[in-house]
Amino acid sequence: MMGRGVPCHDSRGASFSQILKMNAASLPSMNMSYLPMSMEDVNNNLLLHPASSSPKLKTGCKSSKSIPTELIKRYQRGETHAVSALYQLSQVLQFQLELKETVTTGNILGFYFAFCAVIDGVEYKTGMGQTKKEARAKAAQLALEDLLPTLGSQSLLPDVSEGPPPLPVKEKESTVADFHPGRASCERKSTFNTQIPKAVKEAYSKLMEGYPEFSSREKTLAAFVTQSPAGCEVVAMGTGDFNTKESVTPNGRTLHDSHAVVTARRSLMRYLFRHLLLFFSKNRALVEKSVFQQDETTKLLSLKSHISLHLYLNQLPKGAAQIPSHLRLNPLSIAAWEVNNQIGLHVTIQGKVFSVFSSTFDQTATKVVSASASDKLTQWQVLGFQGALLSHFIEPVYVSSILVGDALCSDVRGMEIAVSQRVEGITSRLPMFYCVYRPLISLVPAVCPESHAPSPTGPTHQALAINWSQGDVSLEAVDGLEGRSIEDSPFKSGPALASRLCKAAMLSRFNLVVQEAQRPKLLAAVSYREAKMMAKSYQEAKNVLKSYLSQKGYGSWPVKSPVSDHFCM
Repeated sequence: MMGRGVPCHDSRGASFSQILKMNAASLPSMNMSYLPMSMEDVNNNLLLHPASSSPKLKTGCKSSKSIPTELIKRYQRGETHAVSALYQLSQVLQFQLELKETVTTGNILGFYFAFCAVIDGVEYKTGMGQTKKEARAKAAQLALEDLLPTLGSQSLLPDVSEGPPPLPVKEKESTVADFHPGRASCERKSTFNTQIPKAVKEAYSKLMEGYPEFSSREKTLAAFVTQSPAGCEVVAMGTGDFNTKESVTPNGRTLHDSHAVVTARRSLMRYLFRHLLLFFSKNRALVEKSVFQQDETTKLLSLKSHISLHLYLNQLPKGAAQIPSHLRLNPLSIAAWEVNNQIGLHVTIQGKVFSVFSSTFDQTATKVVSASASDKLTQWQVLGFQGALLSHFIEPVYVSSILVGDALCSDVRGMEIAVSQRVEGITSRLPMFYCVYRPLISLVPAVCPESHAPSPTGPTHQALAINWSQGDVSLEAVDGLEGRSIEDSPFKSGPALASRLCKAAMLSRFNLVVQEAQRPKLLAAVSYREAKMMAKSYQEAKNVLKSYLSQKGYGSWPVKSPVSDHFCM
């Protein structure tokens, strides 16, 4: 779900101290006067300042900022999605925004999701759709229909007449005696939160049948699930807890990061490449099977409107998402460096986590350094899960929800901070199609990989990472420390044991799609790096994100050795 706009401060965006204030309610015994206003203040002596008392923009009134006419025109031309346009307006005009899930009324037939926009505490008309994505879009369109005329724009807006009827802000009571809106909402959410874990458990169990030697109770699992009117479907899975101990190689055939969510995400990319080939096949039956639809104006593809994407994790990811729920922030209980360590950026080296502010972290070391799983989730919810290569063909792909099935986890406050709140305020700086897509994060029943046999104790099996995506005949087992498939893996790409998730494999799939899509200019890319850099909007958004995190005091994004991307096919 899209997040709230940032309160009106002298500089928009969420610094680490503002984030902590937003989460003060969950911090016991917090003394608010001790909270610093910026990371610089923390690092310079914990200087203390009161929060800005600037009044918020009243709904329907112009702010001191000029009206963003170009943004409005892009929306009216259909070049900007309604949700993205509304959220960008919230950043430019500095009002608080929430797209809140609500309930339908008893006189609406059929099964619909319902959302409404809440702007500075005022609820706008409720939009409905057969998926949450559709409902959010309708809610955003209806809010813009009411909001834009108050900003001086009387032009016609995109038609929102199709689909279920809009509901008034204050809904009349239902005449159906047995209808209970609150109960319906809870039952729908409960069903959703049990369907996905159940689907993941069934898919994982089926995948591991016949391979008890690859099962372990300690394994971290991540899975991507699509939801449509037909139900939930697991499309990509990954396990693992390590990144390679090897030095950076120039051939693109070493898998650098094998943490579960990274492995699952690269498996998702293979799934998306596969569906691009279906879409560009020119075979009508195959095109229909693809999950993509094309925008006639931009020619970019996006997931079909009735499909939403969700992420399941059976453990909190390493890094900022694991911030302790009991954290107290005042000079008597926590030092400035501890604040940095908890909320700032992190890196992993051979599976061990270090804060970028830690004196033990040496970025000049020869070993491969990867951004933490928490930080990568932050990045993907801004840039999309598709990556640079796929961005040549498709709009950013975001997950609508992140479901955490960790039996030892009592809250998801750290996930909210890491994934959403650290980047609040960045949307207005991003190029078209990119935004902070704030997912619904919730705890769900645990789905732990079950052990079918005594776990092997060898180093290879301790660092084992499994990957699979829909369409694969069998799983691939990778040694996370070596960055290559193991000899006993059910799937092996060849005698060199290069993983099907490695960069060279991704470049190979990219070249296949380029040929099918008849994009000869992209074939001019000499190297993997050049192909990625040609995705200019993606690279611009990536640079904005890195700069933003640094400016807000969360640290510098780890720099990869350019050697790893300069290979050719």
